[in-house]
Amino acid sequence: MSEEERSAFSNKNNVDSLTSSFVKKLNVDAPVFVPSNFSPSAFGATVKCEEKSLKEEKGEEKEEKEDASGDLERAELKAKAKKKRKGKKLSESSDGGSKKEHVNIVFIGHVDAGKSTIGGQLLFLTGMVDKRTLEKYEREAKEKNRESWYLSWALDTNPEERDKGKTVEVGRAYFETEHKHFTLLDAPGHRGYVSNMIGGATQADLAVLVISARKGEFETGFERGGQTREHAMLAKTTGVKHMVVLINKMDDPTVEWKEERYNECKEKLLPYLKKCGFNPKTELYFLPCSGLTGANLREHNPDHCPWYSGPTFLEYIDNLPSFNRQVEGPFRMPIIDKYKDMGTVVLGKVESGGTRKGSQLLLMPNRKPVEVLQLWSDEDDVNQVNSGENVRIKLKGVEEEEVSAGFVLCDVNSPCNVGKIFDAQVAILEHKSIICPGYSAVLHIHAAVEEVIVKNIICLIDKKTGEKIKNKVRFVKQDQLAIMRLECVGGLICMETFKEFQQMGRFTLRDEGKTIAIGKVMRVVE
Repeated sequence: MSEEERSAFSNKNNVDSLTSSFVKKLNVDAPVFVPSNFSPSAFGATVKCEEKSLKEEKGEEKEEKEDASGDLERAELKAKAKKKRKGKKLSESSDGGSKKEHVNIVFIGHVDAGKSTIGGQLLFLTGMVDKRTLEKYEREAKEKNRESWYLSWALDTNPEERDKGKTVEVGRAYFETEHKHFTLLDAPGHRGYVSNMIGGATQADLAVLVISARKGEFETGFERGGQTREHAMLAKTTGVKHMVVLINKMDDPTVEWKEERYNECKEKLLPYLKKCGFNPKTELYFLPCSGLTGANLREHNPDHCPWYSGPTFLEYIDNLPSFNRQVEGPFRMPIIDKYKDMGTVVLGKVESGGTRKGSQLLLMPNRKPVEVLQLWSDEDDVNQVNSGENVRIKLKGVEEEEVSAGFVLCDVNSPCNVGKIFDAQVAILEHKSIICPGYSAVLHIHAAVEEVIVKNIICLIDKKTGEKIKNKVRFVKQDQLAIMRLECVGGLICMETFKEFQQMGRFTLRDEGKTIAIGKVMRVVE
Protein backbone atom coordinates (compact mmCIF):
# COMPACT_ATOMS: atom_id res chain seq x y z
CA MET A 1 0.00 0.00 0.00
CA SER A 2 1.33 3.45 -0.90
CA GLU A 3 2.64 5.91 1.69
CA GLU A 4 -0.09 8.31 0.55
CA GLU A 5 -2.86 5.88 1.49
CA ARG A 6 -1.13 4.86 4.74
CA SER A 7 -1.04 8.54 5.71
CA ALA A 8 -4.70 9.10 4.88
CA PHE A 9 -5.51 5.93 6.75
CA SER A 10 -3.69 6.93 9.91
CA ASN A 11 -5.83 10.08 10.07
CA LYS A 12 -8.72 7.64 10.54
CA ASN A 13 -10.83 7.70 10.14
CA ASN A 14 -9.43 -2.61 -17.33
CA VAL A 15 -11.93 -4.24 -16.12
CA ASP A 16 -12.76 -7.10 -18.53
CA SER A 17 -15.02 -10.10 -18.69
CA LEU A 18 -13.86 -11.10 -15.22
CA THR A 19 -15.82 -8.20 -13.80
CA SER A 20 -18.87 -9.23 -15.74
CA SER A 21 -18.75 -12.84 -14.55
CA PHE A 22 -18.13 -11.80 -10.97
CA VAL A 23 -20.53 -8.88 -10.77
CA LYS A 24 -23.30 -10.73 -12.54
CA LYS A 25 -24.28 -12.29 -9.23
CA LEU A 26 -24.71 -8.86 -7.70
CA ASN A 27 -27.22 -7.70 -10.28
CA VAL A 28 -30.67 -6.71 -9.10
CA ASP A 29 -33.21 -7.25 -11.85
CA ALA A 30 -35.40 -4.27 -12.67
CA PRO A 31 -38.57 -4.32 -14.79
CA VAL A 32 -38.35 -2.90 -18.27
CA PHE A 33 -39.06 0.83 -18.14
CA VAL A 34 -42.44 1.79 -19.59
CA PRO A 35 -43.10 5.55 -19.74
CA SER A 36 -46.42 6.45 -18.17
CA ASN A 37 -48.04 9.77 -17.31
CA PHE A 38 -45.10 12.13 -17.47
CA SER A 39 -45.70 15.10 -15.26
CA PRO A 40 -42.45 16.41 -13.82
CA SER A 41 -43.87 19.00 -11.46
CA ALA A 42 -41.78 19.11 -8.32
CA PHE A 43 -41.54 20.82 -5.00
CA GLY A 44 -39.21 20.79 -2.00
CA ALA A 45 -36.18 22.25 -0.35
CA THR A 46 -32.47 22.09 -0.88
CA VAL A 47 -29.85 21.14 1.56
CA LYS A 48 -26.26 20.14 1.28
CA CYS A 49 -24.57 18.12 3.94
CA GLU A 50 -21.02 17.06 3.30
CA GLU A 51 -19.76 13.59 4.02
CA LYS A 52 -16.44 12.98 5.70
CA SER A 53 -14.56 10.23 3.88
CA LEU A 54 -11.03 8.92 3.64
CA LYS A 55 -9.13 11.42 1.45
CA GLU A 56 -6.48 10.38 -1.03
CA GLU A 57 -5.05 13.83 -1.49
CA LYS A 58 -1.78 15.06 -2.92
CA GLY A 59 1.03 17.12 -1.37
CA GLU A 60 -0.24 20.49 -0.31
CA GLU A 61 -3.82 19.28 0.17
CA LYS A 62 -2.65 16.75 2.74
CA GLU A 63 -0.65 19.35 4.65
CA GLU A 64 -3.65 21.61 5.29
CA LYS A 65 -5.08 21.63 8.82
CA GLU A 66 -2.80 18.80 10.05
CA ASP A 67 -2.30 20.61 13.33
CA ALA A 68 -6.00 21.42 13.89
CA SER A 69 -7.32 20.14 17.20
CA GLY A 70 -10.16 17.65 17.49
CA ASP A 71 -12.40 20.28 19.06
CA LEU A 72 -11.86 22.66 16.15
CA GLU A 73 -12.64 19.94 13.61
CA ARG A 74 -15.88 19.08 15.39
CA ALA A 75 -16.85 22.73 15.62
CA GLU A 76 -16.25 23.20 11.89
CA LEU A 77 -18.30 20.11 11.04
CA LYS A 78 -21.15 21.31 13.22
CA ALA A 79 -21.07 24.75 11.61
CA LYS A 80 -21.11 23.22 8.12
CA ALA A 81 -24.03 20.96 8.95
CA LYS A 82 -26.05 23.82 10.41
CA LYS A 83 -25.29 26.02 7.43
CA LYS A 84 -26.60 23.36 5.05
CA ARG A 85 -29.70 22.54 7.07
CA LYS A 86 -31.71 25.41 5.69
CA GLY A 87 -34.84 25.24 3.58
CA LYS A 88 -38.54 24.76 3.42
CA LYS A 89 -40.43 21.74 4.57
CA LEU A 90 -40.92 19.12 1.91
CA SER A 91 -44.29 19.11 0.24
CA GLU A 92 -45.50 16.05 2.09
CA SER A 93 -44.89 14.73 5.58
CA SER A 94 -42.47 11.84 5.72
CA ASP A 95 -44.60 9.88 8.18
CA GLY A 96 -48.13 10.64 7.11
CA GLY A 97 -50.39 10.90 4.13
CA SER A 98 -49.53 9.54 0.70
CA LYS A 99 -45.80 9.14 1.12
CA LYS A 100 -43.63 9.33 -1.99
CA GLU A 101 -40.99 6.70 -2.64
CA HIS A 102 -37.57 7.82 -1.42
CA VAL A 103 -34.81 7.30 -4.02
CA ASN A 104 -31.11 8.00 -3.50
CA ILE A 105 -29.43 9.19 -6.68
CA VAL A 106 -25.65 9.64 -7.08
CA PHE A 107 -24.01 11.68 -9.85
CA ILE A 108 -20.73 10.12 -10.98
CA GLY A 109 -18.28 10.55 -13.85
CA HIS A 110 -14.96 12.06 -14.85
CA VAL A 111 -13.86 15.43 -13.48
CA ASP A 112 -15.38 18.40 -15.38
CA ALA A 113 -18.06 16.27 -17.04
CA GLY A 114 -20.66 18.62 -15.55
CA LYS A 115 -22.06 16.68 -12.57
CA SER A 116 -22.42 19.63 -10.18
CA THR A 117 -23.74 21.89 -12.95
CA ILE A 118 -26.49 19.39 -13.80
CA GLY A 119 -27.25 18.97 -10.10
CA GLY A 120 -27.58 22.73 -9.65
CA GLN A 121 -29.75 23.00 -12.76
CA LEU A 122 -32.06 20.27 -11.44
CA LEU A 123 -32.44 22.09 -8.12
CA PHE A 124 -33.40 25.24 -10.02
CA LEU A 125 -35.78 23.47 -12.42
CA THR A 126 -37.57 21.70 -9.57
CA GLY A 127 -37.93 24.85 -7.48
CA MET A 128 -35.34 24.15 -4.78
CA VAL A 129 -33.13 27.10 -5.76
CA ASP A 130 -34.91 30.35 -6.64
CA LYS A 131 -33.96 32.69 -9.48
CA ARG A 132 -32.63 35.39 -7.15
CA THR A 133 -30.19 32.96 -5.51
CA LEU A 134 -29.05 31.73 -8.90
CA GLU A 135 -28.47 35.31 -10.08
CA LYS A 136 -26.39 35.90 -6.95
CA TYR A 137 -24.25 32.84 -7.74
CA GLU A 138 -23.85 34.08 -11.32
CA ARG A 139 -22.59 37.50 -10.16
CA GLU A 140 -20.16 35.96 -7.68
CA ALA A 141 -18.88 33.47 -10.24
CA LYS A 142 -18.39 36.25 -12.78
CA GLU A 143 -16.32 38.23 -10.27
CA LYS A 144 -13.99 35.24 -9.98
CA ASN A 145 -13.86 34.68 -13.76
CA ARG A 146 -15.80 31.43 -13.25
CA GLU A 147 -18.99 32.46 -15.02
CA SER A 148 -19.85 29.02 -16.41
CA TRP A 149 -19.57 27.44 -12.96
CA TYR A 150 -22.39 29.32 -11.26
CA LEU A 151 -24.93 26.48 -11.42
CA SER A 152 -22.55 24.12 -9.66
CA TRP A 153 -22.35 26.56 -6.74
CA ALA A 154 -25.80 25.38 -5.63
CA LEU A 155 -24.02 22.17 -4.60
CA ASP A 156 -20.37 23.21 -4.27
CA THR A 157 -20.68 25.61 -1.33
CA ASN A 158 -17.15 24.95 -0.04
CA PRO A 159 -14.83 27.90 -0.97
CA GLU A 160 -12.12 25.47 -2.12
CA GLU A 161 -14.58 23.67 -4.38
CA ARG A 162 -15.79 26.96 -5.86
CA ASP A 163 -12.29 28.35 -6.43
CA LYS A 164 -11.02 25.21 -8.15
CA GLY A 165 -14.29 24.17 -9.79
CA LYS A 166 -13.69 20.71 -8.36
CA THR A 167 -16.02 18.79 -6.04
CA VAL A 168 -14.06 17.28 -3.15
CA GLU A 169 -16.63 15.83 -0.76
CA VAL A 170 -19.99 14.22 -1.44
CA GLY A 171 -22.60 16.97 -1.56
CA ARG A 172 -26.20 16.27 -0.62
CA ALA A 173 -29.40 18.00 -1.72
CA TYR A 174 -33.06 17.12 -2.10
CA PHE A 175 -35.72 17.49 -4.78
CA GLU A 176 -39.10 16.04 -5.62
CA THR A 177 -40.99 14.97 -8.71
CA GLU A 178 -44.65 14.02 -8.95
CA HIS A 179 -44.18 10.46 -7.72
CA LYS A 180 -40.80 10.37 -5.99
CA HIS A 181 -38.64 12.14 -3.44
CA PHE A 182 -34.92 12.19 -4.32
CA THR A 183 -31.79 12.58 -2.24
CA LEU A 184 -29.16 13.88 -4.67
CA LEU A 185 -25.57 12.83 -3.93
CA ASP A 186 -22.95 14.75 -5.92
CA ALA A 187 -19.75 12.67 -5.98
CA PRO A 188 -16.27 14.06 -6.77
CA GLY A 189 -14.86 13.15 -10.18
CA HIS A 190 -11.14 13.67 -9.51
CA ARG A 191 -9.13 10.47 -9.19
CA GLY A 192 -7.69 11.71 -5.88
CA TYR A 193 -11.13 11.54 -4.27
CA VAL A 194 -12.39 8.13 -5.44
CA SER A 195 -12.79 6.94 -1.85
CA ASN A 196 -15.23 9.82 -1.30
CA MET A 197 -17.07 8.79 -4.47
CA ILE A 198 -17.39 5.23 -3.11
CA GLY A 199 -18.96 6.65 0.03
CA GLY A 200 -21.65 8.30 -2.10
CA ALA A 201 -22.22 5.26 -4.30
CA THR A 202 -22.80 2.93 -1.34
CA GLN A 203 -25.86 5.01 -0.40
CA ALA A 204 -27.36 5.13 -3.90
CA ASP A 205 -30.23 3.27 -5.55
CA LEU A 206 -29.76 5.00 -8.90
CA ALA A 207 -26.55 6.26 -10.52
CA VAL A 208 -26.33 9.02 -13.11
CA LEU A 209 -23.14 8.67 -15.14
CA VAL A 210 -22.39 12.10 -16.61
CA ILE A 211 -20.36 12.07 -19.83
CA SER A 212 -18.94 15.11 -21.61
CA ALA A 213 -19.61 14.99 -25.36
CA ARG A 214 -17.14 17.85 -25.94
CA LYS A 215 -14.44 16.85 -28.41
CA GLY A 216 -11.45 15.50 -26.50
CA GLU A 217 -13.16 15.46 -23.09
CA PHE A 218 -15.06 12.23 -23.69
CA GLU A 219 -11.90 10.52 -24.88
CA THR A 220 -9.92 11.78 -21.86
CA GLY A 221 -12.54 10.58 -19.40
CA PHE A 222 -13.01 7.17 -20.98
CA GLU A 223 -9.42 6.16 -21.55
CA ARG A 224 -7.56 4.31 -18.79
CA GLY A 225 -6.37 7.49 -17.11
CA GLY A 226 -9.92 8.85 -16.79
CA GLN A 227 -12.47 8.11 -14.10
CA THR A 228 -15.45 7.17 -16.30
CA ARG A 229 -14.53 3.48 -16.30
CA GLU A 230 -13.70 3.21 -12.62
CA HIS A 231 -16.79 5.13 -11.51
CA ALA A 232 -19.10 2.96 -13.61
CA MET A 233 -17.56 -0.25 -12.30
CA LEU A 234 -17.62 0.96 -8.68
CA ALA A 235 -21.27 1.98 -8.99
CA LYS A 236 -22.23 -1.57 -9.96
CA THR A 237 -20.06 -3.28 -7.36
CA THR A 238 -21.38 -1.06 -4.55
CA GLY A 239 -24.92 -2.20 -5.32
CA VAL A 240 -26.42 0.46 -7.62
CA LYS A 241 -29.46 -1.10 -9.28
CA HIS A 242 -29.99 1.22 -12.25
CA MET A 243 -27.93 3.72 -14.26
CA VAL A 244 -28.87 6.70 -16.43
CA VAL A 245 -26.10 7.88 -18.75
CA LEU A 246 -26.37 11.60 -19.48
CA ILE A 247 -24.38 12.62 -22.57
CA ASN A 248 -23.78 16.21 -21.46
CA LYS A 249 -22.44 19.35 -23.17
CA MET A 250 -24.32 18.57 -26.38
CA ASP A 251 -24.61 22.35 -26.90
CA ASP A 252 -20.82 22.74 -27.05
CA PRO A 253 -19.46 24.31 -30.30
CA THR A 254 -17.49 21.11 -30.97
CA VAL A 255 -20.72 19.07 -30.85
CA GLU A 256 -23.69 21.32 -31.82
CA TRP A 257 -26.26 18.67 -30.88
CA LYS A 258 -25.05 16.26 -33.57
CA GLU A 259 -26.64 12.84 -33.32
CA GLU A 260 -23.46 11.30 -34.73
CA ARG A 261 -21.42 12.44 -31.71
CA TYR A 262 -24.09 11.18 -29.29
CA ASN A 263 -24.13 7.77 -30.98
CA GLU A 264 -20.32 7.65 -31.01
CA CYS A 265 -20.17 8.17 -27.25
CA LYS A 266 -22.98 5.69 -26.63
CA GLU A 267 -21.46 2.97 -28.81
CA LYS A 268 -18.10 3.23 -27.05
CA LEU A 269 -19.65 3.19 -23.57
CA LEU A 270 -22.19 0.41 -24.00
CA PRO A 271 -19.82 -2.60 -24.32
CA TYR A 272 -17.90 -1.53 -21.24
CA LEU A 273 -21.03 -0.98 -19.15
CA LYS A 274 -22.24 -4.45 -20.16
CA LYS A 275 -18.93 -5.88 -18.92
CA CYS A 276 -19.49 -4.12 -15.61
CA GLY A 277 -22.68 -6.15 -15.25
CA PHE A 278 -25.38 -3.67 -16.34
CA ASN A 279 -28.19 -5.12 -18.43
CA PRO A 280 -28.67 -2.64 -21.32
CA LYS A 281 -32.37 -3.53 -21.65
CA THR A 282 -33.43 -3.15 -18.02
CA GLU A 283 -30.69 -1.30 -16.13
CA LEU A 284 -29.35 1.35 -18.53
CA TYR A 285 -30.81 4.42 -20.22
CA PHE A 286 -28.95 6.96 -22.41
CA LEU A 287 -30.07 10.56 -22.81
CA PRO A 288 -28.53 13.66 -24.52
CA CYS A 289 -28.62 16.90 -22.52
CA SER A 290 -27.05 20.25 -21.67
CA GLY A 291 -26.53 20.95 -18.00
CA LEU A 292 -25.79 24.61 -18.68
CA THR A 293 -29.02 25.33 -20.58
CA GLY A 294 -31.16 22.62 -18.97
CA ALA A 295 -32.14 21.10 -22.32
CA ASN A 296 -33.74 17.65 -21.97
CA LEU A 297 -33.56 17.74 -18.18
CA ARG A 298 -37.14 18.93 -17.62
CA GLU A 299 -38.28 19.96 -21.10
CA HIS A 300 -37.47 18.72 -24.59
CA ASN A 301 -35.34 20.73 -26.98
CA PRO A 302 -36.99 20.13 -30.40
CA ASP A 303 -35.15 23.00 -32.10
CA HIS A 304 -31.68 21.58 -31.46
CA CYS A 305 -32.40 17.92 -30.77
CA PRO A 306 -35.29 16.76 -32.98
CA TRP A 307 -33.74 13.31 -33.29
CA TYR A 308 -34.34 12.46 -29.61
CA SER A 309 -37.98 11.68 -28.82
CA GLY A 310 -37.61 9.84 -25.51
CA PRO A 311 -38.54 11.13 -22.04
CA THR A 312 -36.66 13.98 -20.39
CA PHE A 313 -34.41 13.14 -17.46
CA LEU A 314 -36.97 14.13 -14.81
CA GLU A 315 -39.73 12.29 -16.64
CA TYR A 316 -37.63 9.15 -16.83
CA ILE A 317 -36.52 8.98 -13.19
CA ASP A 318 -40.00 9.92 -11.94
CA ASN A 319 -41.48 6.89 -13.70
CA LEU A 320 -38.87 4.29 -12.78
CA PRO A 321 -40.29 1.14 -11.19
CA SER A 322 -40.13 0.99 -7.40
CA PHE A 323 -36.91 -0.29 -5.87
CA ASN A 324 -36.98 -3.39 -3.70
CA ARG A 325 -36.49 -2.56 -0.01
CA GLN A 326 -35.83 -4.81 2.97
CA VAL A 327 -38.67 -3.28 4.94
CA GLU A 328 -39.31 -6.31 7.16
CA GLY A 329 -35.69 -7.06 8.10
CA PRO A 330 -33.91 -6.08 11.33
CA PHE A 331 -32.85 -2.43 11.52
CA ARG A 332 -29.47 -1.68 9.89
CA MET A 333 -28.00 1.77 9.24
CA PRO A 334 -24.28 2.15 8.43
CA ILE A 335 -23.10 5.53 9.72
CA ILE A 336 -21.48 7.77 7.09
CA ASP A 337 -20.94 10.84 9.27
CA LYS A 338 -21.62 12.35 12.68
CA TYR A 339 -21.63 15.73 14.41
CA LYS A 340 -22.52 17.28 17.75
CA ASP A 341 -25.63 19.47 18.04
CA MET A 342 -27.16 19.44 21.53
CA GLY A 343 -26.36 15.74 21.47
CA THR A 344 -24.82 13.22 19.10
CA VAL A 345 -26.29 13.19 15.58
CA VAL A 346 -25.43 10.47 13.06
CA LEU A 347 -26.14 10.35 9.32
CA GLY A 348 -26.71 7.40 7.03
CA LYS A 349 -29.01 5.43 4.78
CA VAL A 350 -31.39 2.92 6.35
CA GLU A 351 -30.54 -0.35 4.59
CA SER A 352 -33.02 -2.59 6.37
CA GLY A 353 -36.06 -2.32 8.62
CA GLY A 354 -37.14 0.86 10.36
CA THR A 355 -37.05 2.69 13.68
CA ARG A 356 -38.95 5.42 15.51
CA LYS A 357 -38.50 8.00 18.27
CA GLY A 358 -37.89 6.39 21.64
CA SER A 359 -36.57 3.13 20.17
CA GLN A 360 -33.62 1.36 21.75
CA LEU A 361 -30.83 0.49 19.30
CA LEU A 362 -27.37 -1.05 19.48
CA LEU A 363 -24.30 0.73 18.09
CA MET A 364 -21.91 -1.82 16.61
CA PRO A 365 -19.12 -2.94 16.72
CA ASN A 366 -18.73 -1.67 20.31
CA ARG A 367 -22.21 -2.93 21.36
CA LYS A 368 -23.18 0.45 22.83
CA PRO A 369 -26.89 0.71 23.79
CA VAL A 370 -28.42 3.98 22.53
CA GLU A 371 -31.85 5.60 22.41
CA VAL A 372 -33.40 7.46 19.46
CA LEU A 373 -34.21 11.00 20.60
CA GLN A 374 -35.03 12.65 17.27
CA LEU A 375 -35.34 11.66 13.60
CA TRP A 376 -35.02 13.62 10.37
CA SER A 377 -35.75 12.21 6.93
CA ASP A 378 -33.86 14.71 4.81
CA GLU A 379 -35.14 17.95 6.39
CA ASP A 380 -38.40 16.72 7.91
CA ASP A 381 -38.62 16.06 11.64
CA VAL A 382 -40.42 12.70 11.66
CA ASN A 383 -41.54 10.03 14.11
CA GLN A 384 -40.44 7.04 12.05
CA VAL A 385 -37.97 6.18 9.27
CA ASN A 386 -37.86 3.14 7.00
CA SER A 387 -35.57 1.25 4.65
CA GLY A 388 -34.24 3.32 1.74
CA GLU A 389 -34.37 6.70 3.47
CA ASN A 390 -31.38 8.99 4.04
CA VAL A 391 -31.74 10.09 7.63
CA ARG A 392 -30.23 11.90 10.59
CA ILE A 393 -30.71 10.43 14.06
CA LYS A 394 -30.04 12.16 17.38
CA LEU A 395 -28.87 9.57 19.90
CA LYS A 396 -28.86 9.38 23.68
CA GLY A 397 -26.24 7.29 25.46
CA VAL A 398 -23.20 7.90 23.29
CA GLU A 399 -20.78 10.78 22.81
CA GLU A 400 -19.89 12.07 19.36
CA GLU A 401 -16.24 11.09 19.93
CA GLU A 402 -17.27 7.45 20.43
CA VAL A 403 -18.79 7.16 16.94
CA SER A 404 -16.89 6.62 13.68
CA ALA A 405 -17.91 6.30 10.04
CA GLY A 406 -18.51 2.62 9.36
CA PHE A 407 -20.21 1.92 12.69
CA VAL A 408 -23.70 0.44 12.27
CA LEU A 409 -26.92 1.13 14.18
CA CYS A 410 -28.75 -2.16 14.69
CA ASP A 411 -31.83 -3.74 16.19
CA VAL A 412 -31.03 -4.63 19.82
CA ASN A 413 -32.36 -8.16 19.31
CA SER A 414 -30.55 -8.73 16.01
CA PRO A 415 -27.15 -6.99 15.90
CA CYS A 416 -25.00 -7.27 12.80
CA ASN A 417 -21.94 -9.50 12.66
CA VAL A 418 -18.57 -8.03 13.52
CA GLY A 419 -15.20 -9.47 12.69
CA LYS A 420 -11.51 -8.92 12.18
CA ILE A 421 -10.73 -11.95 10.03
CA PHE A 422 -12.95 -13.11 7.18
CA ASP A 423 -12.93 -15.29 4.08
CA ALA A 424 -13.92 -13.62 0.83
CA GLN A 425 -14.25 -14.28 -2.88
CA VAL A 426 -12.00 -11.70 -4.53
CA ALA A 427 -11.70 -10.79 -8.22
CA ILE A 428 -8.42 -9.10 -9.13
CA LEU A 429 -9.20 -6.35 -11.65
CA GLU A 430 -6.05 -4.36 -12.25
CA HIS A 431 -2.71 -4.96 -10.56
CA LYS A 432 0.65 -5.10 -12.32
CA SER A 433 2.44 -7.31 -9.80
CA ILE A 434 1.38 -10.51 -8.06
CA ILE A 435 -0.52 -10.50 -4.77
CA CYS A 436 0.90 -12.72 -2.02
CA PRO A 437 0.13 -13.30 1.67
CA GLY A 438 1.20 -10.16 3.54
CA TYR A 439 -0.05 -7.80 0.83
CA SER A 440 -2.02 -4.85 2.24
CA ALA A 441 -4.69 -2.62 0.70
CA VAL A 442 -7.57 -0.35 1.73
CA LEU A 443 -10.92 -2.07 2.21
CA HIS A 444 -14.15 -0.18 1.44
CA ILE A 445 -17.18 -2.05 2.82
CA HIS A 446 -20.51 -0.18 3.22
CA ALA A 447 -19.46 3.05 5.01
CA ALA A 448 -16.34 1.54 6.62
CA VAL A 449 -12.81 2.11 5.36
CA GLU A 450 -10.05 -0.05 6.87
CA GLU A 451 -6.62 -1.40 6.05
CA VAL A 452 -6.55 -5.15 5.43
CA ILE A 453 -3.79 -7.71 4.97
CA VAL A 454 -3.99 -10.91 2.92
CA LYS A 455 -3.36 -13.70 5.47
CA ASN A 456 -3.49 -16.52 2.95
CA ILE A 457 -4.91 -17.49 -0.43
CA ILE A 458 -7.17 -20.49 0.05
CA CYS A 459 -7.85 -21.45 -3.57
CA LEU A 460 -8.38 -20.25 -7.13
CA ILE A 461 -11.84 -20.27 -8.70
CA ASP A 462 -12.67 -20.96 -12.34
CA LYS A 463 -14.38 -17.79 -13.62
CA LYS A 464 -16.70 -19.68 -15.94
CA THR A 465 -17.80 -22.61 -13.78
CA GLY A 466 -17.30 -21.21 -10.28
CA GLU A 467 -15.50 -24.42 -9.29
CA LYS A 468 -12.29 -24.61 -7.26
CA ILE A 469 -9.35 -25.32 -9.55
CA LYS A 470 -6.30 -25.06 -7.29
CA ASN A 471 -5.75 -25.18 -3.52
CA LYS A 472 -2.96 -23.71 -1.36
CA VAL A 473 -2.09 -20.96 -3.83
CA ARG A 474 1.12 -18.96 -3.29
CA PHE A 475 -0.03 -15.87 -5.21
CA VAL A 476 -2.75 -14.43 -7.44
CA LYS A 477 -2.51 -11.97 -10.30
CA GLN A 478 -4.64 -9.76 -12.51
CA ASP A 479 -7.76 -11.38 -14.02
CA GLN A 480 -7.86 -14.20 -11.45
CA LEU A 481 -10.65 -15.09 -9.04
CA ALA A 482 -9.73 -16.51 -5.64
CA ILE A 483 -10.92 -17.26 -2.12
CA MET A 484 -8.74 -15.33 0.34
CA ARG A 485 -8.53 -14.90 4.08
CA LEU A 486 -8.25 -11.21 4.96
CA GLU A 487 -7.47 -9.54 8.28
CA CYS A 488 -8.43 -5.99 9.32
CA VAL A 489 -5.42 -4.19 10.78
CA GLY A 490 -7.46 -1.77 12.89
CA GLY A 491 -9.57 -4.37 14.68
CA LEU A 492 -13.23 -5.34 14.51
CA ILE A 493 -15.50 -3.94 11.80
CA CYS A 494 -19.18 -4.48 11.00
CA MET A 495 -19.88 -6.88 8.15
CA GLU A 496 -22.29 -9.55 6.98
CA THR A 497 -21.88 -12.41 4.55
CA PHE A 498 -22.95 -11.48 1.05
CA LYS A 499 -25.48 -14.31 1.07
CA GLU A 500 -27.23 -12.94 4.17
CA PHE A 501 -27.09 -9.20 3.54
CA GLN A 502 -25.60 -7.91 0.29
CA GLN A 503 -25.33 -4.24 1.32
CA MET A 504 -22.87 -5.14 4.10
CA GLY A 505 -21.21 -8.07 2.35
CA ARG A 506 -19.77 -6.52 -0.82
CA PHE A 507 -16.51 -4.59 -0.87
CA THR A 508 -13.72 -3.09 -2.95
CA LEU A 509 -9.95 -3.09 -2.41
CA ARG A 510 -7.87 -0.06 -3.41
CA ASP A 511 -4.13 0.48 -3.55
CA GLU A 512 -1.94 3.29 -4.91
CA GLY A 513 -4.95 5.30 -6.03
CA LYS A 514 -6.56 2.46 -8.00
CA THR A 515 -9.34 -0.04 -7.45
CA ILE A 516 -7.46 -3.31 -7.67
CA ALA A 517 -10.15 -5.81 -6.66
CA ILE A 518 -13.80 -6.34 -5.81
CA GLY A 519 -15.12 -8.99 -3.48
CA LYS A 520 -17.85 -10.43 -1.32
CA VAL A 521 -17.69 -11.77 2.21
CA MET A 522 -18.19 -15.55 2.36
CA ARG A 523 -17.59 -16.21 6.07
CA VAL A 524 -16.74 -14.17 9.16
CA VAL A 525 -14.00 -16.17 10.91
CA GLU A 526 -13.38 -14.13 14.07
